[in-house]
Amino acid sequence: MERRSFLKHAGVGLAAAGAAVPAFAADLPTIKWRMASSFPKNLDTLFGTGEFLIKRLAEITGGKFQIQHFAAGEIVPGAGVLDAVKDGTVELGHTCGYYYYGKDPTFCIDTTIPFGMNNRQLDSWYREGNGAKLMGEFFAKWNIVAFPCGNTGAQMGGWFRKEIKTAADLNGLKMRIAGMAGAVLAKVGVVPQQISGADIYPSLEKGTIDAAEWVGPYDDYKLGFNKVAKYYYYPGWWEGGPQISAYVNAQKWAELPKEYQAAFRAAAADAHTEMLARYDAKNPAALKQLVAAGVQLKPFPKDVMEVCYKAATQMYADISAANPQFKKVYADYKKFMDDQNAWARIADGSYANIMFSRK
Repeated sequence: MERRSFLKHAGVGLAAAGAAVPAFAADLPTIKWRMASSFPKNLDTLFGTGEFLIKRLAEITGGKFQIQHFAAGEIVPGAGVLDAVKDGTVELGHTCGYYYYGKDPTFCIDTTIPFGMNNRQLDSWYREGNGAKLMGEFFAKWNIVAFPCGNTGAQMGGWFRKEIKTAADLNGLKMRIAGMAGAVLAKVGVVPQQISGADIYPSLEKGTIDAAEWVGPYDDYKLGFNKVAKYYYYPGWWEGGPQISAYVNAQKWAELPKEYQAAFRAAAADAHTEMLARYDAKNPAALKQLVAAGVQLKPFPKDVMEVCYKAATQMYADISAANPQFKKVYADYKKFMDDQNAWARIADGSYANIMFSRK
């Protein structure tokens, strides 16, 4: 069959399949859920991916599966989403596992860990490795079924009021950073500060903190951090490919018809891809604007990267010695990542180096 003819017939088939979806959903009950987000509405890519999930799910089910979306603080605080889902306060949450580092550091692996996998590697671990199985077993203990539902790609290393020339410059530096990344930086002399996103700008402006990490050029430019901190460092080695997840209450998930479970999986997977595509499309232009505005774009010095990597490695050993669940998941994660990096160095890495050297 000629390619044009094939595409024509394929398009008809897809259109027919799309048209059949509402009829397919007509015999199923109307489902109404509430989703609590860990993100404010002004973060149109993070919060917006939750909106995308809701819209996509409604499209697939002919409007029969409806979700009402609540921003951080409207039902529960951003860091309260896990408990809200676990306890059945809401059926669904859109959040990041590493917000719950204090409950169990194993949560962090669902999002990202310092010097961890990039988004592509993490997807592979979940889909083809043991990621979904191991993390599924972990989340079951918290009455949650979790689904990948977004990824920002590698983030930036943050905004600094003063230049970082050596690892010694980290000593005593007050930085807005929390969780596992904050624990690593504390080992090398940084004083981690837990500050909400809304308070970062005034804290930098007043000098209450010396540095802050957020996301990347698109979100950072909108919040105006370049006006109160001159130096913009990369990479965010603590967020090489942070995954955002949809947490579903386990009882509510079990009550869903199988057709709706399949629809939710499809919608979440679509939203997962959409977030990264949005960031990849928007970050380059935002970075150009930041540099044009006078931002000093700098890589972390090599000795900073080395001492932080060593501190992270030691921390994983310490956590593994005290937490059997983390040890089990991390051991599999680390082996998978090592194999991925060996392969990426040959293929993607060498290709990227060639392309990056082109004008």
